[in-house]
Amino acid sequence: MSLLAFSLIFLSACMHATWNYLAKKSDSGSTFVWLYLTVSTIVYAPVIIIFSFFQHFNIGWTEVLFIIGSAILHLVYSVTLQKGYKVGDLSVIYPIARGTGPLLVAIFAIFLFDEQLNWIGVVGVALIVISVFILSGGFQVIKKANSLLPIGYGLLIGIMIAGYTLLDKGAVSIVFVSPLLLNYASILGQFLLLSPVAKKQWSQVKSDWQQHRKEAIGVGILNPLAYILILTTMMFTPVSHVAPVREVSILIGAIMGTYLLREGFGIRRVIASGTMVLGIIALTLSG
Repeated sequence: MSLLAFSLIFLSACMHATWNYLAKKSDSGSTFVWLYLTVSTIVYAPVIIIFSFFQHFNIGWTEVLFIIGSAILHLVYSVTLQKGYKVGDLSVIYPIARGTGPLLVAIFAIFLFDEQLNWIGVVGVALIVISVFILSGGFQVIKKANSLLPIGYGLLIGIMIAGYTLLDKGAVSIVFVSPLLLNYASILGQFLLLSPVAKKQWSQVKSDWQQHRKEAIGVGILNPLAYILILTTMMFTPVSHVAPVREVSILIGAIMGTYLLREGFGIRRVIASGTMVLGIIALTLSG
């Protein structure tokens, strides 16, 4: 993996952990999702217009189908994520989701994109997954009955992450859809799909805007930007390497939980952090 690719992924990870913290802080549902999609649609519209003057977009039925599929998967992911954050802690759902996703991506990328992982890469993925398990609380969390629902949400969200990652990888590297176009068209599609729900719950939309305006603006800006960096990286880097390294965001999220959400860090998370760093190094060397 090149230094450029690693730098883009690390910057994206910082943004990703930040917007997830803001989403958790909002403690809201689909109406909050619609609000930050609205922000994204407005903020990035000038960018896509300016970009269109410098690059011609070739759009056919294949590209449209990929964009529609991406919009649907991302919307289901976003709404499910907000529901998960309403019933579980950031330090439980976030690590499980972000760990399950790359594990599935690494496995399916071998069959879908003919990518290869040598033994160092396999060890790296394994270390990352193990560290995610430790960060989520290990078997102690599983033993708690009230933790089963958050764990379920984490696993479900992880499956969705793997789904949209593989689909979008195909869009940018096989169909050659521009990362910026794919991301914005997906956002616009999500906005349109969720608008009828927002209209029916307009009082809640206004309430969320009054109470969580800063969070909605933050997520609306950081969410697309973080993913644009990932899509750009996937144009010249195997997805089985991008997805796991991206999970350095878990470390950043854990630190945010410690200092901003007053969640304990402790020796368990220190060990897990060290394990994840080793996994990232191993995966990077495998490329």
